Amino acid sequence: MSDLITTFSKVSFNPLNPSKDDILIEDIAHSLSLITRANGHFSEFYSVAQHSIACCEEAIARGYNNKVILACLLHDASEAYISDIIRPVKRNLQGYLEVEKQLQSTIYEIFLGEAINEEEQKLIDSVDDTLLYHEFIHYMDKELPLNKEELRSKPEFKFVDFKEIEDKYKNLFYSFQDKITLKI
Repeated sequence: MSDLITTFSKVSFNPLNPSKDDILIEDIAHSLSLITRANGHFSEFYSVAQHSIACCEEAIARGYNNKVILACLLHDASEAYISDIIRPVKRNLQGYLEVEKQLQSTIYEIFLGEAINEEEQKLIDSVDDTLLYHEFIHYMDKELPLNKEELRSKPEFKFVDFKEIEDKYKNLFYSFQDKITLKI
């Protein structure tokens, strides 16, 4: 059996040994717009791309720099190639975590021009956890044991057509990619 998957743009992609030329924002935006958050357990479809857009908008509202803003949009981009796995399971899958880390690092290198440092990762994690907390309040009426930080942005937790989300994801990406200096 081959280690390759075929992406939306028809690229033969090896998630275990990714080629930088094969990682396309079009594939990421399309795939993430169709992958549901919470493994489909929310009361309506809410995609990973919607979550990523909300994270990006929250980073903007917090006044973070353009690199962190774009990283917040891209923080789940590896899931376009290896899918989303719920946190309680993911943290117990050592092999998956290694593949995810390598792929996500490659994505950051391609689109940010460099790796994310520890301080930047803390900012991204704070935004990610804050959105997760508020998503569960909205969709599940349940508080998760996370930092109860208030949102500075106003995310819309509702179903939006995947094509609209895919386009918004790409538009945000291009607007912030133009604002950072790539070091490739």
